Amino acid sequence: MASRADQLASNLNFSKFGKATELKNRIWFTIGALIVFRFLSFVPLPGVDPVALSTLYSQAASGGVLDIFNTFSGGSLERMSIIALGVMPYITASIVVQLAAALSPSLAALKKEGESGRKKLNQYTRYGTVFLTAIQGYFIAVGLETLGASQGIAAVVDPGMMFRVGAVISIVGGTLFLMWLGEQITARGIGNGVSLIIMAGILAQLPRSFGQMFTQVREGSMGGGTVVAVFAGAILIIAFIAFMERAQRRVLVQYPKRATQRGGMQADRSHLPLKVNTAGVIPPIFASSLLLMPLTVTQMMGNNVQSDTATGDFLITLNQYLAHGQPLYMALYAAGIIFFCFFYVAVVFNPEETADNLKRQNGFIPGIRPGKNTAAYLDHVLTRITVLGAAYLAAICLVPEYFIAQSGLPFALGGTSLLIIVNVTIDTISQIQSHMLAHQYGDLIKKAKLKGGVARR
Repeated sequence: MASRADQLASNLNFSKFGKATELKNRIWFTIGALIVFRFLSFVPLPGVDPVALSTLYSQAASGGVLDIFNTFSGGSLERMSIIALGVMPYITASIVVQLAAALSPSLAALKKEGESGRKKLNQYTRYGTVFLTAIQGYFIAVGLETLGASQGIAAVVDPGMMFRVGAVISIVGGTLFLMWLGEQITARGIGNGVSLIIMAGILAQLPRSFGQMFTQVREGSMGGGTVVAVFAGAILIIAFIAFMERAQRRVLVQYPKRATQRGGMQADRSHLPLKVNTAGVIPPIFASSLLLMPLTVTQMMGNNVQSDTATGDFLITLNQYLAHGQPLYMALYAAGIIFFCFFYVAVVFNPEETADNLKRQNGFIPGIRPGKNTAAYLDHVLTRITVLGAAYLAAICLVPEYFIAQSGLPFALGGTSLLIIVNVTIDTISQIQSHMLAHQYGDLIKKAKLKGGVARR
């Protein structure tokens, strides 16, 4: 049975889209911001040889963990642009701040202060982004200087401290600009800015991924049946994701009886919708960012160090065990998804607060006493459906990734990429529908006022 929101959305009149000036401006702003993001991905770091870097990247990082990072950044890492790290340091800093807010009483008090507390936490997140980006940028610069030494190819034209300082400043500036751009999209555009930037990077890599797949078919390294299976599997995964993202557990809420116009008594009933995947696309992105933060350094340096040293042997071994599709990588990825699924749900949904709101509105769940019993019941229901949601996210991210790692297909065709694309698309369309609905209500109110004025005359 469709909810009231679904029924209202189905009655939207998209023929009036051209009259929704604010919505059109928001969409054009979002498109323009994403175009700027794509242009920045082609601006290289100062002092880097793009031709030599492209050759070395294809030899050292193709199909590995850096390939995942490269997909999320829209190919920026492969070209070593000023936004090579994308928005991943910002996401990692956001994770650290949210974890600290859950563990530290002082930060938890800040979180309860409302808008002022949220601004302070956002400022801490920005400071953390600068710190993490500077560290990762420095090690990337050092890795670029040693990259290709064994092959006799220099990725850096003039290595040295000046190159490292310039690279760190450029990478920090690029990441901070992307962070600001994402915030501007969220405030002045449509959808979540950071998620849209990640989705734009994945979509930008899809044509190349299809080209690589068809090249393998032409060269005979991949059969035509594999291509058909990939497309069929992608369609099934997209359909399954769309179904699970709309799945919800509706908790019946009843309100006291009220008098009707005919003199009778009628009890109001409503539903509290609890989504199966309340966390959305956040857990895979968070888990990926935490894995990619240290592995960005180890994989770039692990293929270029001497294996006869203890450090070199450790880095090479770590890269082998944490390679894409390896059991240790898959286990850590699954653990990260499950952990952040429960963590994010605990952050965004507070059963005690929801129970108090229902009690203040004289609402109650049939068979459950208001107050603590209602909070315990909601927590029990939410925990059960979160288990299902976490299992769904882990399966949709890991099973396709395993087959892709075994078959050599690009990461952009995997379950994580499809999950991000479908989820962000659904969220963006929902926001467009909300703006259209508000615009239609505004037109109805104007017409009602106009008719009322004519009638009084």
